Amino acid sequence: MLVEKNVPLQHSNSFGIMAKALSLVRVSAESDIAAVLQDDALRAMSKFVLGGGSNIVLTGDVKPLVLKVEIMGKRLVGETAKAWIVEAGAGENWHDLVTWTLQMGYPGLENLALIPGTVGASPVQNIGAYGVELQDRFESLDAVDLTTGQRFTLNAAQCAFGYRDSVFKHTSIATSAGTPGFGLAGKALITHVRFSLPKAWKAVLGYADIEKKMQQAGVHAPDAQQIYDWICEIRRAKLPDPQVIGNAGSFFKNPTVSPEQCADIIQREPKIVHYPLADGTVKLAAGWLIDACGWKGKSVGNAGVYDRQALVLVNRGGPGNPVTGGEVMTLAKAIQTSVYERFGILLEPEPVVV
Repeated sequence: MLVEKNVPLQHSNSFGIMAKALSLVRVSAESDIAAVLQDDALRAMSKFVLGGGSNIVLTGDVKPLVLKVEIMGKRLVGETAKAWIVEAGAGENWHDLVTWTLQMGYPGLENLALIPGTVGASPVQNIGAYGVELQDRFESLDAVDLTTGQRFTLNAAQCAFGYRDSVFKHTSIATSAGTPGFGLAGKALITHVRFSLPKAWKAVLGYADIEKKMQQAGVHAPDAQQIYDWICEIRRAKLPDPQVIGNAGSFFKNPTVSPEQCADIIQREPKIVHYPLADGTVKLAAGWLIDACGWKGKSVGNAGVYDRQALVLVNRGGPGNPVTGGEVMTLAKAIQTSVYERFGILLEPEPVVV
């Protein structure tokens, strides 16, 4: 085990923010975690788990011990009458996994194509796009307790998945009875994730962008590969490539409101983009709210709102003068204030602020 000091993180976060890890250990196997916990000084340090860095905003140098997850591997580990069970190491690139599953004949993840980040981060955020969330394809995961070094496995129910949420984002989660619950934020490192990919595959459609692609192609019953190709085209047209323009993807969660709240907003804003949900609530498009407040293309310092998609904040600075975490958060708070003052809705950021 090698402890690296003062490691630059500019290329380890998709925003391209300049910051350093004061101490960093690369985790390529569970044995690396064991070695950390066997060292008295390292065991006493607080820990920060870093995957692909696609969902974080660094506001300064990272003082906790950074555990850079680099556990690799993709394989079929099981099969039932209904599904293939695929396992991937937490350090694998998410989009590469989606591509591989289709190449191997295991459809089901195609709607989640081109989402940045690593496999290990996918259940933390319960990533989702175009009608599919990770929890819809999740089977189980393996993780290591960062205090005891004990390995454990969680199923979907134990992960407490919610909209862009999981047990890994909370220090504690209250149960339905109001008693303290089980939270794993900062307490565990995910090593492997398993997915249940259905043999009786069915296309998940219904989004306007996909419907438009179907009409253009004259295809009314697309296969998984076709949907994958369309999703990639849609995302590339709307979202900036982090390798070209630094960003953390969608910066705010799409808020949900009651039908009454939605009706009230529609009276004032008839064109608001909204989607009724199965539980009776209504999801509003955060990007539309931000655009309606006039933020698209605007900047605060080197932090800007992407001119093609108001939901994405970007790094407008060059390599020698990158955006700072402070600029990103100043812009984010200004957007939150504008949306709240106009619509009475407080947008919640998706990225973790460090």
